[in-house]
Amino acid sequence: MSKIKIFGLGGLNENGKNMYIVEVDKDIFVFDAGLKYADDKMLGVDYIIPSYEYIRKNIKRVKGIFITHGHDNQTGALTEIVKDLSDIKIYGTAFTLEVIKDEFISEGLDTKNLCVIKPHKKINFGKCSIFPISLTHTVPDTVGYVLYTPDGAIFYTGNFVFDSAMLGAYKTDIGKLAYVGKQGVLCLLSESLYADRKGFTSPNHRTKNAIREIINRNDGRILYNVYQTQLYRIQELFDEIKNTKRNVVILGKRLESVILKAIDMKYVDFDKKRIKTISHVNDDKIVVIVSDEREKAFSNLKRIVRGYDKFISITPQDTIVFASPIDDGMERTATKIFDVLSKIGANIIELSKRKYLSYHASSEDLMLMINLMNPKYYMPVIGEYRHMVANKNVAIEAGMKEEDVLLRLNGEVAYFEDGKLVDNGMKVPVDDILIDGLAAGDVGELVLKDRELLSDNGIVIITATLDKATKEILAGPEVLTRGFIYVKENIDLIKEAQKISLEVIKNFTKGNYVDFSKVKLGIRDKVGKYFYEQTECKPMILIVIGEV
Repeated sequence: MSKIKIFGLGGLNENGKNMYIVEVDKDIFVFDAGLKYADDKMLGVDYIIPSYEYIRKNIKRVKGIFITHGHDNQTGALTEIVKDLSDIKIYGTAFTLEVIKDEFISEGLDTKNLCVIKPHKKINFGKCSIFPISLTHTVPDTVGYVLYTPDGAIFYTGNFVFDSAMLGAYKTDIGKLAYVGKQGVLCLLSESLYADRKGFTSPNHRTKNAIREIINRNDGRILYNVYQTQLYRIQELFDEIKNTKRNVVILGKRLESVILKAIDMKYVDFDKKRIKTISHVNDDKIVVIVSDEREKAFSNLKRIVRGYDKFISITPQDTIVFASPIDDGMERTATKIFDVLSKIGANIIELSKRKYLSYHASSEDLMLMINLMNPKYYMPVIGEYRHMVANKNVAIEAGMKEEDVLLRLNGEVAYFEDGKLVDNGMKVPVDDILIDGLAAGDVGELVLKDRELLSDNGIVIITATLDKATKEILAGPEVLTRGFIYVKENIDLIKEAQKISLEVIKNFTKGNYVDFSKVKLGIRDKVGKYFYEQTECKPMILIVIGEV
């Protein structure tokens, strides 16, 4: 019998940044290590990953990180973790590791600890074992993980749907799911993103009919914007292109590498000869596939729309297809792009996120998984809190007791002793790591507040030069502004700020001594109040006083 802890370092009460810990006595198993894209309010931040300090402190007990599939929400934190913890083992299926390997190579990281697993092949770790089961998602070789413990199985689904028409590397092995359920499942961790949606997701995630209509009705160039590695949706596009004389150009080295490897590994069916180089990007009737490369959503398309891409520019004859649903928080960015495209005169087609769903489990998918697993306890994961609550309601509708459905926030531990839940309020520290360009961890709340302040009210710099010996003012105070006011039309405001600053300097100068800290605080306080009285704005005020 064991002591088991289950908790999230990320992925609870948020969309993305998935990272879940299952601790069985002294053994630690990590499931997924993803990122979350920053919204428009997080100025300058590219993406966010969960803090992995818990893993660092307990690294000797960590058996590995087990990745369900090759999407950034599941893999995006790996490069930062491996830079720091180079010996940690990462487990995934063949295609998943190919995606990860590309990222590691581009970052100069060793790939020796990438361990290829096969679905339905058990991996033993002492008294525990991991059993991957094939599930259906938009990327091939997706698996969920069964962790066998002395007190029963713990199953983490990752993202999934049930769709009998998706075969081969996309097929769900329902027989294996039922087999695990009959053996006894202690806890089922299941995704929540579409839990508030009634019915099955299938067939509402299929887009081939819409793609066929778009291709047939539009004669010119088509730009097809899709999330990176949504390979089944790309396969649907390829299936329709096969019936035409159109060729394809792929924008982005990362996306091109993923698609070409998928074709070589027989996960995607398409003639590589019809994939042309960037020199063909302006050909008539070409289809250009656009995706993002671990930046903010629509970053590559935004660059093209603004005219910053040296290979391609938008024309009124182009059709722009948004083939992936626009995530919550990204609507503002998408709307701005739509506006610019409309001014250019391009044809915009957005596949409705209500009609064309992503590959996530709706309420009936979730209930089917619960019925197959028949878990003792159920823990909603992957989604904002409203999604998790909806998932809880689905579980209760499927026959589970309310007290056996575990709603947790990041860091809150579900603790089991001898197969029974013990509610002891245990927590582990959690935090976010903000990635800004090449910087990881140096961007925090204070930096974001400063950026927000600068973007709203601008900056004022007040400078003065004093004589080092006598402390007399040799130059200044000078007032410089950026993003605050137009100086030529506000000379009186600037002069009054100079006068206030001069008075403060004189007040805190006694003989040959200047209290610089009081001078800076005094100028910031009095000038700041004056500016607010006159403009109702609060610019950032910096004071620079030098001596010569």
